[in-house]
Amino acid sequence: MNVHVQGCPVAADVAPKPVRRESGQREVFCGLTGIVWLHRKIQDAFFLVVGSRTCAHLIQSAAGVMIFAEPRFATAIMEEKDLAGLTDANDELDRIVAQLIARRPEIRLLFLVGSCPSEVIKLDLSRAALRLSQKFSPAVRILNYSGSGIETTFTQGEDACLASLVPAAPPTRRSEDQLLIVGSLADVVEDQFIRLFDALGIGRVQFLPPRKASALPAIGPNTRFLLAQPFLADTARALEDRGAVRLAAPFPLGVEGTTAWLRAAADAFGVAPSLFEAVTQPHRIRAERALVRYRDQLSGRRIFLFPDSQLEIPLARFLSRELSMQLVEVGTPYLHREHLAEELRLLPDDVVLSEGQDVDLQLDRCRAARPDLVVCGLGLANPLEAEGMATKWSIELVFTPIQGYEQAADLAELFARPLVRRARLVA
Repeated sequence: MNVHVQGCPVAADVAPKPVRRESGQREVFCGLTGIVWLHRKIQDAFFLVVGSRTCAHLIQSAAGVMIFAEPRFATAIMEEKDLAGLTDANDELDRIVAQLIARRPEIRLLFLVGSCPSEVIKLDLSRAALRLSQKFSPAVRILNYSGSGIETTFTQGEDACLASLVPAAPPTRRSEDQLLIVGSLADVVEDQFIRLFDALGIGRVQFLPPRKASALPAIGPNTRFLLAQPFLADTARALEDRGAVRLAAPFPLGVEGTTAWLRAAADAFGVAPSLFEAVTQPHRIRAERALVRYRDQLSGRRIFLFPDSQLEIPLARFLSRELSMQLVEVGTPYLHREHLAEELRLLPDDVVLSEGQDVDLQLDRCRAARPDLVVCGLGLANPLEAEGMATKWSIELVFTPIQGYEQAADLAELFARPLVRRARLVA
């Protein structure tokens, strides 16, 4: 077992690992996909995509919610007359928003979500949001962000959404430091972390995004924030512009990552090492025990991660150090060296890293390596399965609660399950 729970016992002056950079054809979803988990998280928010029928089909298919369930997302579909400039798209948008708010009075926060079509015709949703906010405030706050997939990956939709919330957050009115957790987490995971922080004596912990629009966290120079997701560069920058300070740490995946993540907060808030050990030890022991059966299944197995969710680097660290898997290649769409510095130090010295994507070249390398398991997007999974390779959809890792001690074994099982299924098919 390679778990190192006493922080990150790796020298800070480790030489930077070489990274292969590629650009070419990409196989990713667009940022609209983030609506699927964000609309469940912010329980009184509504996401109105201004886009095409393709956008509507994507969201409806990805979310899997029936229309009669009245989900808190929809698409204002742009017709040919809108694209041709034959109608005033702003008038049409104002009419749709008024109808929506009249029909759904429980909405307290409305996001106008841009898409490729709305950006192509230069529809200014920021001005539309300001105009509509003046009309419907204070009952409904209206913000905007882009979910366009022209130059982004699907997880950046959450980044854009959270960054749009930061200017709307109130300033801090308390003098003492406060902790902010940044990144969408399942409610059950959030509750577990609240209990752990409370046991550590870090009393007031806030979350971005909040569960209610009215509970936006206060932000200021005394805010110390921990990123719970590795794809929140714009949000982190917006927080830092308001004086908040990021706490550098690995991400809370697996026993080691969760411990180091909690320790970063504990150190910043002056928690005694003995208290930290007393609070976290029972959780660590239980989580390590739960990982044993999956380590037996996964140890020595070779895995290839295509760039897709931006979770690839923390996942590779977990798979390598806690489950003893062999990393064939670890691809990531974007490599934020500052936010991922603690993760990169924990990867094996000989790891093969790639940033960006030229999907044909990556497929060639994957086929040549014949790994035991491939983590990739939906578009690549079926062809690779047909070629006899076991695959794991990377998007599933975003939809599933995987952070924290209690979910460490669940995360391991997500990688063991495809191998078990493949073994049964072959038998």
